[in-house]
Amino acid sequence: MFKKILIANRGEIAVRIIRACQEMGIKTVAIYSTADKDALHVLLADEAICIGQARANESYLNKFTILSAAISTGACAIHAGFGFLSENAEFAKMCDEHGITFIGPHYSIIERMGNKSNARQAMIEAKVPVIPGSSVLYTEEEAIQWAEKLGYPIILKAVSGGGGKGMRKVECKNDMSSAFKMVQAEAKASFDDERIYMEKIITSARHIEFQILADQHGNVIHLGERDCSLQRNHQKVIEEAPSVYLDDNLRCEMGKIAVQAAKYVGYQNAGTIEFLVDKNKQFYFMEMNTRIQVEHPITEMIVGLDLIKWQIKIANNDILDIKQDDISLNGHAIECRINAEDPKKQFAPSTGKISFAHFPSGYGVRIESAVYNGYTIPPFYDSMIAKLIVHAPTRQEAFMKMKRALNELTITGIQSNIHFQEQLIRDSAIQKGEYTTDYLHHSFLPRYFEDRKE
Repeated sequence: MFKKILIANRGEIAVRIIRACQEMGIKTVAIYSTADKDALHVLLADEAICIGQARANESYLNKFTILSAAISTGACAIHAGFGFLSENAEFAKMCDEHGITFIGPHYSIIERMGNKSNARQAMIEAKVPVIPGSSVLYTEEEAIQWAEKLGYPIILKAVSGGGGKGMRKVECKNDMSSAFKMVQAEAKASFDDERIYMEKIITSARHIEFQILADQHGNVIHLGERDCSLQRNHQKVIEEAPSVYLDDNLRCEMGKIAVQAAKYVGYQNAGTIEFLVDKNKQFYFMEMNTRIQVEHPITEMIVGLDLIKWQIKIANNDILDIKQDDISLNGHAIECRINAEDPKKQFAPSTGKISFAHFPSGYGVRIESAVYNGYTIPPFYDSMIAKLIVHAPTRQEAFMKMKRALNELTITGIQSNIHFQEQLIRDSAIQKGEYTTDYLHHSFLPRYFEDRKE
């Protein structure tokens, strides 16, 4: 087993990885920017090394500095979590060339599946249904031609995208130029890759993703699905597992296709196959995330497995000794993303010092966070500051538990979306499971803002 792992990330996912390593008896190295010198992951790790200035491209996206930190501290593996360099094939290849294990799939698979355009082609070859879309687009003229072929509305996406970044909906030709430039710029800033492509928008759909585990010995299983349809600006807000939208037959069919897709590309480690399911319950491959997901805890809660530990064990060449028949989905889990943002100001980020933070607890309640009393939230990174996860025997009980937990959750000194999440959990359509990817934008948010005016 690895003796020392460098965590190439920050925030709650860095803390999550450090805790898993500690339980496995593995030493950890934290990296941090100048803005994160007092961050929790820095305090918890066995070692910490500053790798640059506050902005991500000068620190958490600096491949050479991070690799140098791993070499100088004697780390034999790197876990990149999600975001930043977690799906960067060049970085994974650099690790391999320097004898450092990248905890994730081989760089060739990241290039093939982390690259959304390549992934589409691979799934077409594997006879997996895909959303109609384009090849890589290099000019606005190409984009306009493809949009006319597919039919508006379309969505522009970063080839190396994820986390809702590098995406813009385009309703008509007149909007293409500005959207194309914005997506390219955001893709370059977030993923150091400005390539983009487009997909036809499937309306009134559910966003369903299947969690995959695959070892280096050909064993591949899925751990059921997560419903991630509640989104604002393509950012997931609430996730739940399992999905009430799938019956057992559809779940079985989609799970088999997800495993088939992973086997076709020779996938290894943890990954997620994401689908859109339309109103007729026809499903289409959307993308694969070649990393751990933000919402992985709800899968852990219903299957009883630690996905971070399994990532590490698989990277260590351990055998995945769990068969598909061993996996059962027990109870229901919900995750609410708690962000430092002000819903009253169109969800503008809120930075500053947290004067007081109280996290709920109790049976079936879990918090993933890196904030603490007196911690100052920097303005340079993602606004998510915590994930609140609950698990209960039934979906109704899980909703009741989440209501209680949100009511107890207290963060002062900054603005947050706690009240917004409370209103979502109490929404009747959401409680009934009658929502799609456009529900927040078209139905919930107009009512929410109107109520706030009153």
